[in-house]
Order: sequence, then structure tokens, then C-alpha cells
Amino acid sequence: MKITTVNAIPTSLVVNPKLAIVSAAGTHPESHYLAIAIYTDEGLVGHGEATVAPAWSGENQGTALVLIRQMLSAALVGADPMQTNVLVDRMDRMLIGNPFTKAALEMALLDLKGKILGLPVHMLLGGARRTGKIPLKFSIGAFSTKEAVRIARHAADLGLRAAKVKVGLAVEEDIARVQAVRSEMGDDFRLAVDANSGWTEADAVRALPALERLGVNALEQPLRRGDFRGCYRLRQRTHIPLMLDESVFTRQDAMEAIRADACDFISIYPGKNGGILKSMEIAQMAAAAGIECTIGSNLEMDLGTAAMLHLAVAMPNLAATVDHDIIGPLYYLEHLTQRPIRFEEGCAILPEGNGLGLEIQQKQE
Repeated sequence: MKITTVNAIPTSLVVNPKLAIVSAAGTHPESHYLAIAIYTDEGLVGHGEATVAPAWSGENQGTALVLIRQMLSAALVGADPMQTNVLVDRMDRMLIGNPFTKAALEMALLDLKGKILGLPVHMLLGGARRTGKIPLKFSIGAFSTKEAVRIARHAADLGLRAAKVKVGLAVEEDIARVQAVRSEMGDDFRLAVDANSGWTEADAVRALPALERLGVNALEQPLRRGDFRGCYRLRQRTHIPLMLDESVFTRQDAMEAIRADACDFISIYPGKNGGILKSMEIAQMAAAAGIECTIGSNLEMDLGTAAMLHLAVAMPNLAATVDHDIIGPLYYLEHLTQRPIRFEEGCAILPEGNGLGLEIQQKQE
């Protein structure tokens, strides 16, 4: 069996304007992504999704489209689709960086491999270590206190009992936002905060007493990317577990975070890490160091969300005390797959079937 064609289709969805994310990293009112289809000479097709965002990795829909059509497709066409590691290595040698673009192709390769073998993707990762119901936290943007409370109520109406509040802009306003959500939702509602690299170390130190008083269960990416020493110092000042997201894109980043004793959790997900396989490798590194991992998000559509779920059920050290961000489809009013991801009782549900377990609608092929 050989790969014959690699298609990349520009795909855009508007984020529900009542929920659109606002954070220290910017706004996310629309998602301009790519749907990937890899075809074989035996009629099978694997699907993937490039959830590109220039503020995260410098990639956007246009650059990803050009790189796939002019470079990366050449690494795949004519190759055996079963040789996933060989093809991933080939793409890495051909193009540095661009993790979301390459992750989309790897996602499609694993979807295709699962269909060839008659297995779901998590079986290609060694099998499920837990059930396919992954508990979630909603993401509340850096809105006014009134709007933050409205979105927290919306999350509760969806069955979620946890959220993270975006901070990292102005400390006093940040704390007021967290306080408003805590007052409205009560002490049983689990709250994390995410600064998206927006605070200085002095800002974070100033915020810690209030965050502790408000019962925050995780402080995500408080400082700029790569400031592992600063994060280590913050950990010495608080009992709130510290999570790294933007600081850990690669396996090398994870090694630096572990060496610096800079975090209690690492947020991983396929797009940011350059693929499901690299996310799994980071999880295994973290597990060896006694660090748990959460699943982060870039507002994936359903295909990208399915990839996150297969990773979540198979990885060795999925966090149990902090909930996960497998929430992208909840922010859209439309779905591009024949069946959308299911959400029940505050959890995302692993789709059943071979490969990723989803098929995109015909018009996207």
C-alpha cells in the first residue's frame, strides 16, 4: 500500500461570540485551520486537522497550506503509510518547527494506520489506561466580572464542575474576575487560572495570596515562555501547583522544565507538541520525573479533539486533580465531522471506531 495524495483544505469556523476567548495571548474570535486528507492506492483515507494560530507558533492557515503543498506532501507521497516513525522523522528533517502543521499530517497518518489495521489510535499507543470519559474544565476569557460569571454558569449548565479563568493582564482586575467566579459558583467548583505568559514575576508574587485564598487548584503559565528559573522561585512561594504550557512545546523544553524543577504539571496536546507521538514521549518523560500532565487546547475542532482523547486515555500520567481542556467543539456552533464529539456529565467521550473514530463531511474531502 502506498500514499497517493495529500490534500489540505482551508477550513474556518466562527467561535460562538458569547464564548470567544480573550487572554494575555490575544483574542480567538474565529478559527482558520486546515482539514487534512491522506489517500492510498487501495482507497483508504486518513484525516487530520491543523489548528494553526500564529500567536502560538508562528503558523497560520496560509503558511501551513503552502508548506504542506510545496514541501511536506513530497515526504509522504509514494511512501508506505504504515511507516509512521519514518515519515515523521522525514518531515522533521525537511522542515524545522511548525509543530501544528506537522501534527496534522501525523494525525492523518495515525488515523489511516488505525483504519488499515482495524484499530483505534489509542491501541497504536499501547492501549487504554483508563476509561474514555475525560473530565473537563471550561475556559473563561479575561472578560468583565459579569461576563466571567455568565460563562461560568454556562459551563455548569453543560455539566462541567471546573473552569480556568484567564488572567495575566492587570493583577487587580485578574483577581476580581477569579473572585467573582468563585463567589458565584461556590467552593465545590474547581478553579484554575491561566496567565498565558502575561505576568511578570512580581505580578505573580503579588497575586499569590489572593489566589491561595480563593482555592485555586493550578496556576498555569504565569511567566513568559522559557522562564524556568522564575517558575522554580514561584513554586517555593506557594502551595498552588504550577503548570507549564507555552514553555513546553518540545521534548527538549520538557527536559529543561524537569531539570529546573519548574512545575508540578505539564500541559501537552498534539498540535503544540508536533504530533500525538511526541506528546506521548513528553508524557513519558514527565512520568519518569513524577510529574503529571494535563491536556491543553487551541480550540480544536472535532478531529483534533478526537486526537487529544486518544492521547488522554493512553498516556501514563494523566492528571487526576486538575481537569482537562478537551473543549474545542463546545465553542463552535457548527461541526465538520459526520458525528461530533460527545460530551456528557462534564466529560469528553472518546469516539468509537478505527483510527480517530470520526469522518469528516463529504464537502470537506
